[in-house]
Amino acid sequence: MYFASDNAGPVHPNVMAALEAANQNYAMPYGADRINEEVVKRIRAMFDAPEAAVYLVATGTAANSIALATLSNPWETVFCSPMAHIQEDECNAPEFYMGGGKLTLVPAIDAKMTPDALRKSITAEEVRGVHGPQRGPISITQVTERGTVYSVGEIKALTAVAKEYDLPVHLDGARFTNALVSLGCSPAEMTWKAGVDAVSFGGTKNGLMGVEAVIFFDPKHAWEFELRRKRGAHLFSKHRYLSAQMMAYLANDLWVELATSANTNAARLASGLRQCPDVRFDFHPDANIVFASFPRSAHKRLHDAGAIYYVWEGTLEGDDPDEMLTARMVCDWSISDDYIDRFVALVKG
Repeated sequence: MYFASDNAGPVHPNVMAALEAANQNYAMPYGADRINEEVVKRIRAMFDAPEAAVYLVATGTAANSIALATLSNPWETVFCSPMAHIQEDECNAPEFYMGGGKLTLVPAIDAKMTPDALRKSITAEEVRGVHGPQRGPISITQVTERGTVYSVGEIKALTAVAKEYDLPVHLDGARFTNALVSLGCSPAEMTWKAGVDAVSFGGTKNGLMGVEAVIFFDPKHAWEFELRRKRGAHLFSKHRYLSAQMMAYLANDLWVELATSANTNAARLASGLRQCPDVRFDFHPDANIVFASFPRSAHKRLHDAGAIYYVWEGTLEGDDPDEMLTARMVCDWSISDDYIDRFVALVKG
């Protein structure tokens, strides 16, 4: 019963087979392989963006950090929510790759920035002249770190504020496809048609071994990103192993299939937990992440049975069996119904 993270799930067999096939012959390095050429074509077609610049890196941290560095200057600040992935989970990597930039945290509701809060945060900067940070990109985490999803309308409202100040917008899509499946929209509708300038299109959390795509809808950023990727030590020599993963991911809409499975698993988990009288949901589970609180006694039953997940708020140590502790549970594509049902049964007691 492994609900700690979708990062912990297995690589899909189709991806392993693609890696084996890519390993049979020689291929040009550094992204000049033929598989990568086809990946770029497919991603451009998928996003309905024939001029987009598309690049592969091995980690989400690299995708977000190098993309934001490309969109900003060292004296600028990136606007994001306090629960943004780049704030909570990147160990200051964006600031490092930006060469001195910073993050400005915009108040959020359900882990999502609002247009009014974003406007207030933007107007609060560039008021101290040379002495303060200058306005920089807006970064949206989609799915949010609390399992909620920005609607297309909410993204458009945020990008409209950004455009008022001529600021670029980055979408951190480590769980891009989980959000897409939840909304039932197209990649274009959730990105450039909604005003997004660059996106990190995640794969590692959705059945790949380790590859993310960075997409700039304006190709003017291409050369700078290439230089920053190389300088930042994220240009793979044997790049075909990144390309092969992404090709398998895109083939026959596997990327959608896996995210649909993960979201369906989370929906089953949430549905089961709703039948438990002592469970309270902290956020609405829009995709494949569930935050719920239940008594310490239930947490202890789960841990004694070998369940693995994060106790997000509170601690298992304590004398009060009725104290409510918050759990963070993440479903990947591979979790079985039996695991989910057994987990729920243990919560019920």
